[in-house]
Amino acid sequence: MLTKRPATAALAGLLCLATAACGTPASPTANSPGDANVPGYPVTLRNCERTTTYTKAPSRVVVMNGASVAEVSSLLALGLGDRIVANEQSYGRSEVPGRAEAIRKLPDGNLTLNDAFDIPRESMVGLRPDLVLSTTSYGFDAKNGFATREDLTSVGANTYISPQGCDQDTSHMTVEDSYRLLADLGKIFHVSDRADRIVAASRKRIAAVSTKVKGKDRPNVMVLFANMSMGGNDFSSIAANGIWNDILAKAGGRNAFAATSRTTFADLSKEKVAAERVDALVVISYNDPDPEAYARKLLKEFPQWPAAKNQRSLVLSDSIYLGPSNDLAVEKIARMLHPDVF
Repeated sequence: MLTKRPATAALAGLLCLATAACGTPASPTANSPGDANVPGYPVTLRNCERTTTYTKAPSRVVVMNGASVAEVSSLLALGLGDRIVANEQSYGRSEVPGRAEAIRKLPDGNLTLNDAFDIPRESMVGLRPDLVLSTTSYGFDAKNGFATREDLTSVGANTYISPQGCDQDTSHMTVEDSYRLLADLGKIFHVSDRADRIVAASRKRIAAVSTKVKGKDRPNVMVLFANMSMGGNDFSSIAANGIWNDILAKAGGRNAFAATSRTTFADLSKEKVAAERVDALVVISYNDPDPEAYARKLLKEFPQWPAAKNQRSLVLSDSIYLGPSNDLAVEKIARMLHPDVF
């Protein structure tokens, strides 16, 4: 069997759905009366049944871990990295040249994280944020040791939960949610023109790929996190439902394990995995030092798979998840599945 490293508490929390002094005076907030005449503001946004108002662009942004890089990658894509005072997100690699290094260079606030590998309440308040981003509502749950949205409102900070994160169920996520994240951040920071350009370019690239693979047979693809254990079975990190299914469809494929679970992830035995036809393999790297080696071992373990016979595998990281680079995942997967049309 393949060896597995334990999942972080933050990732486990997200997938089952991720010391400063309290009371430090807050910086001028997004709702300060003195900011009423800032051009382009106020901006009002509806987010997870809350209405938030911004009277200027946030300048002290905190990005919670949430086992994601969607939020920090979107901020960087929009040219807003200088607004970040603490970022806890990282996959260790990226399909976008230079992005992983750019993320590494961002400030992390010099914080001691809690058992969920994220920012505890007191440290969060001490950062004096004016905007806190979380992948799901998990990041604002008091029972997890986090500052609540009410806590942050009381110190002048707005909060934002990414699309499909309100109820911590990301099984219905699609590429459109990545576009919505970009659009919302564009409104908040008054850079909608930048967001619109990124979205338009992504739509154009994905449409071109989908046109190439239209009418082709759709291979069965297995998608899973490298060396990650999140359940009781041998294979507990299989991506069954969510944004990857939309990406696979646009790339001319289908998820081999979509029917095995109603939730985002499937927790399956080796026997169940062996019984499925897997024509191609996509391994998601989440801070794994050698995901390519994991893919090779997996193909060796199941030599009956067409994927193993054809040595058809691909390692991706941030592009196959929520974020600004889904078009890269669509094209890379399509090239693996249908090389004859490229």
